[in-house]
Amino acid sequence: MPVTLGRRLHRQDLPDAGTRFCEATLPERSIYRLLHAHRERLFPDALFADLFRATGRRSVPPSILAVVTVLQRLEGLSDREAADRFAFDVRWRYAAGVGDPVAGEETTSFASTVLVDLRARLRASQDPDRIFRVTTELARQVGLVGVRRVLDSAPLLDAVATQDTVTLVRSAIRGLLRACPPHLAAQVRQGLQRADDYRAPGKPACDWDDPAARERLVDELTRDGYRALHALRGQPLDQRVREAAELLAVVVGQDIEETDDGRFRIAQATAPDRIISTVDPQARHGHKTAAHGFDGYKAHIAIDPDSELIIAAEASTATTSDAELTDRLLGDLTSDQPGQPAPTDGQLAQAVAYGDSSYGSGANLAHLASLGLQARVKAPVPTAPGGRYGKTAFGIDLAAGTVTCPAKVTVPILPSRQGGGRARFGRACSLCPLRDACTTSPAGRTVSIHPHEAQLLAARARQRQPDWLADYRATRPKVERKLAHLLRRRHGGRRVRMRGLVRIRQDFKLLAAAVNLARLAVLDLDWRAGRWQLATA
Repeated sequence: MPVTLGRRLHRQDLPDAGTRFCEATLPERSIYRLLHAHRERLFPDALFADLFRATGRRSVPPSILAVVTVLQRLEGLSDREAADRFAFDVRWRYAAGVGDPVAGEETTSFASTVLVDLRARLRASQDPDRIFRVTTELARQVGLVGVRRVLDSAPLLDAVATQDTVTLVRSAIRGLLRACPPHLAAQVRQGLQRADDYRAPGKPACDWDDPAARERLVDELTRDGYRALHALRGQPLDQRVREAAELLAVVVGQDIEETDDGRFRIAQATAPDRIISTVDPQARHGHKTAAHGFDGYKAHIAIDPDSELIIAAEASTATTSDAELTDRLLGDLTSDQPGQPAPTDGQLAQAVAYGDSSYGSGANLAHLASLGLQARVKAPVPTAPGGRYGKTAFGIDLAAGTVTCPAKVTVPILPSRQGGGRARFGRACSLCPLRDACTTSPAGRTVSIHPHEAQLLAARARQRQPDWLADYRATRPKVERKLAHLLRRRHGGRRVRMRGLVRIRQDFKLLAAAVNLARLAVLDLDWRAGRWQLATA
């Protein structure tokens, strides 16, 4: 049904009981007060005009929905809980400017699906992140955005159960049958030979204590998967069927291997970028550290360390490295970012990026330097197993093209095709008194030279300087506190409430917008003398 832009009714009535109560009791720097006083400047209906048709049934005014969405993400509520809060919580109605609920008024309440519809319209628009953008533009207008950024990431736990190989393959076959139109589904079913109609969800019946039965089940499921794909060859497929077929092909190929005698079994190795659920095919198994894994996605932010406002927010798959998001997080500091004003040379000279060792690869350090940014990023310090001499114990002279070991033996760096090179000590290690503390290799110690070794050496030298360390330790922890504040609620915070990267990214940016507005309220943002200002100290 076509929907046109709903507009707020402007009344000049005296304040109702709810408004008077909130004015008397809410803290002075409350987000409810900020939204009540400035909601029409923050989220005018015109900001959302492109989401609606010229004619049709009138929507709930989007300025009201924007306020509800901000409060929903700030308090970690579901859509149904948010709709209930709007109907019955006097603070929410005060923030939205609709006053006490009166029977028959269209602003008394709305269905929770209205919030789903608004997010869908935003996703399909040319400016899906406009609510978050409003907060960052406000921060710039009042001078809260400098040229320093602190970057970090945190795991986002997925909203689905991780599936084993048997469940993955069977669910993929079942999903393909459900996606196919009736005539095509019947054709696929004719080729399946396993005694299973693939209609019921869950694991198939099997004697899981019998290894032979488990092996037969894997083999039969895999063959049915290939038969289903074979039945689709040469058939015209719509997008839904094509996506289901691609998912089946991936899950069959990622975990299954064929033996020499033609049987299919679960592979011993783990495929890179492995799909862990057919319910959310974009969820992945990731590692924040080598010892701690998680299933889901990653949240990335860049904050201004002085105002502690979030300037950029992104979400990615769990297998995406932090360094891959550097350009998106620092886009407003670079002159080649589309849609961003080119900073002056002075800004470029002063711009600083802070980050932990996840951003300290040689390639990323070189990239930051090419953007004109000063990198206050921890470069990882290489170590050797067994407490032996690490790479930093060797003297690397890139200008001379040599490496000197702790025993004062110097060898040349032999270049490699991929860039960088290797320094091989070989025979010098055979009679070296420090051999046991250096290497266990019969061929002697080899030191690898990274293609960006110069950037790594310079970064490791800088991070040993007292001034550098003091600034880093005083600045970088701020982003960890901000992430903890963002994700403090399990539902809708640490654990996502959506499926799929596009929806999760949108939801995370809405959360960042809500936290920014709460921060601006604490800083006493106000509209004075025709412009946005902060309270003077």
